[in-house]
Parts: sequence; C-alpha cells; structure tokens
Amino acid sequence: MNITIIVAQNKSQSFNHGIAATIRETLETAGHTITLHDLYKENFNPVLAEGEEKLSEDELPQDIRAYLAEIRAAQGLIFVHPNWWGGPPAILRGWIDRVFRQGSTYNFTAEGPVSYIGDKVVQVFSTSNTPREVEMNFYKDPIENFWGVVVFGLLGSKSFERRNFEPVILSTPEQRTQWLDAVRETVTRRYPKD
Repeated sequence: MNITIIVAQNKSQSFNHGIAATIRETLETAGHTITLHDLYKENFNPVLAEGEEKLSEDELPQDIRAYLAEIRAAQGLIFVHPNWWGGPPAILRGWIDRVFRQGSTYNFTAEGPVSYIGDKVVQVFSTSNTPREVEMNFYKDPIENFWGVVVFGLLGSKSFERRNFEPVILSTPEQRTQWLDAVRETVTRRYPKD
C-alpha cells in the first residue's frame, strides 16, 4: 500500500514524533511505501490566501498540487498530532483548508456531498494532557468529532479510526512504551501486508 503520514507537532523530540517514527518503521517493515510529511519541518504555510479556493488545480502552488497527487495515489492516510485547544494545531487545520479542497477531494451536488477520496484507510493518532474522563464528560471529545464527523464524515471515509493517548504530561516511560506497542498493533491491523 501507498500510505501518507502527516505529522503536526512543533517539537521534534515529542512523543508525536515517536509515534510517527514507530508507524513508519512498522509499515516499511511490512513492505508498504511510506511518505511522511512533518508540516513544521517543511515550514508548511497554513494560510489559505484570498482567492486560492477558486483556482484550478493547475494554478495551485506546487506543494498543494503535490499533496493532492499523493493523497489520490495513497490507499492510507495517517495523521499524528497533539490536542491543542480542542483540535489539531493550526498548521494542520490550514493544511486541511488548503489540501482538502472542494472540487479536488470532494464536491457538493443536489444529492449531497460527493467524496473523491472516501476509499482511503484513515487513521488518526492524537495526544493530550487532559485525562480521558474529562475529555469525554466535560469537553465531549472534540477531536473525535472534528475528524470523524466534520472532516471524514463529509469526505465519506469508509474506514476511519482514531486513537488518543493521554495524559502525556503525566505519563511514565513504561506507559509510553506500551502506547507505542499499541500504535504498532493498530497500524499492523489497519494496514495489513499484501
């Protein structure tokens, strides 16, 4: 499988980067072709400029055209990010604004939205410092709603799953090792060898 990994975490030694490295190693060992993008390292510009959404694909900046080509060719999409203020970091929100564009990844019709990328196996790994019971009972799990309903609900994903690790700030090295084992198990199950 061709699998694209998008990482959005500004600290290069973060647990999110540990998750991404574990995903890459596990999937490459299984024989998959991996493309990994670290949005901060690549200095991705998250700002959707005025009028960009009206441009044809041929008129888009080269990096956005490249992302679109990769997503179309991929069978799997994996996102890794922390929970910042109840959502992904702004750089990833901007990536979604610029790459998951109407006319390229979805469109609206009289019968409702139509997805052009709904066949992807989508996995999200997020981290937070909020205890799970607070996230669920007080905040109502906004990241699950964002990815599962708002983004991939609209994009019609037939195979979406999210896993959150928390609270990272209080975790021990042993817990993080167990979490990385869970990452390996998840991606092995979701993206099996051909």
